[in-house]
Amino acid sequence: MLETLLLNFLILLFPVVIFLIFFENRPVSYNKKILIILSTVAMCLCMLMPFQLEYGYTFDLRYIPFLLVALFGGYRCSFPLFVALIVCRLYVGGEGVLPAVLFAISIFIAAPLYSKRFLGLAPKRRIVAAAATAFLTMLWYLITLIIVIKQVDATFWNLAGHALTTYTVFMMIAMMLIEKIIANAHYRDRVLQSERLNVVSELAASVSHEIRNPLTVTSGFLQLLSKSETMTEKERGYIKLSLEELKRAEKIVSDYLSFAKPQSQNMVYADLSEDLEYTTNIILPYAMIYDVEVETHYDNSLSTNYDQHQIQQCLINLYKNAIESMKEKGGGKLIIHISEHKGSIVIRIEDTGVGMDKEELSRLGKPYYSTKQEGTGLGMLMVYSTINKLKGRIEVDSKKGQGTVFRLIIPAAPPDEERA
Repeated sequence: MLETLLLNFLILLFPVVIFLIFFENRPVSYNKKILIILSTVAMCLCMLMPFQLEYGYTFDLRYIPFLLVALFGGYRCSFPLFVALIVCRLYVGGEGVLPAVLFAISIFIAAPLYSKRFLGLAPKRRIVAAAATAFLTMLWYLITLIIVIKQVDATFWNLAGHALTTYTVFMMIAMMLIEKIIANAHYRDRVLQSERLNVVSELAASVSHEIRNPLTVTSGFLQLLSKSETMTEKERGYIKLSLEELKRAEKIVSDYLSFAKPQSQNMVYADLSEDLEYTTNIILPYAMIYDVEVETHYDNSLSTNYDQHQIQQCLINLYKNAIESMKEKGGGKLIIHISEHKGSIVIRIEDTGVGMDKEELSRLGKPYYSTKQEGTGLGMLMVYSTINKLKGRIEVDSKKGQGTVFRLIIPAAPPDEERA
């Protein structure tokens, strides 16, 4: 029996190992399909290779992969597993087919209902919640089994205790592995993003100033030429176009310069109240053009050190993106809320725009990626760069067609030594 139990546990690890080896770096939508397929295979293998208990009882771990997919993916992801479970149970045959099918239906109806709340929990709480779900599932199974067989003895209760323990412990082990994989993936993404931003910052600092000087000189000479009395209107038109292109180049250089290290002359120690008022006033006319209502809330007493110009540009970039996402819907509401939570300043920017899917969210903040046709991605990259310099993090929640919520979480800090 022990060998079969360990074999079932290895089957449970099968989707995790295969996914990590072959599919981890694939797109999000592709990964979801692969995980559903691998979990379905694992569930069916558990059913086809159950372990025999004393007195003729059989037992398997089919509901652990099913519950994991139901909790993480909801009804849409768990439906293929539900169909496969019914088909596989009918194929296995034997006694108790009808009660097993009815029990599977009840679990399919109940378990995914908890998915949304489950995903909102902290990692440690998710482990406990998943273990509790597995325990309750097996408890419900035992109750239905008692109803079917009607007569139970001490042996049954002994085996029931083993079944409850096995499901709970194995679910906890599986969840601990999954949460560790998720944590490692998030950490790896943060390290890669930090490296990208550092490279961009170094390039911007070394190149932008050198490019700006010849642009300024060229612009000056062109302006002098435009005042010449011997020039034709056609030639003046050429100079005007040249000056406009130089201005555009200057803007691109300024965007790159925003990735450079914070400038000492712009450094402040403040609570962001002044920056909220300033950036809101800047963006209000732009919001009115697209019929967007702007609502601000401030509830913060914490302060930190930051480059005021960079943080203001960071906020303006996010406001503009939010307003432009509502343009397609004919208007909407932009909510800006600055608060404090566990020693950090939290800037919450919420819109009711077109939103983003998971694929777009996964690429957010990467160089030269933009959801707008005319966008360069530098604005969002600048946002991530600014928050990264403050040792903060960015959390994004978005649903296609419903809107997006950005949370900038910046650790509070004591004043710099030179300010003390």
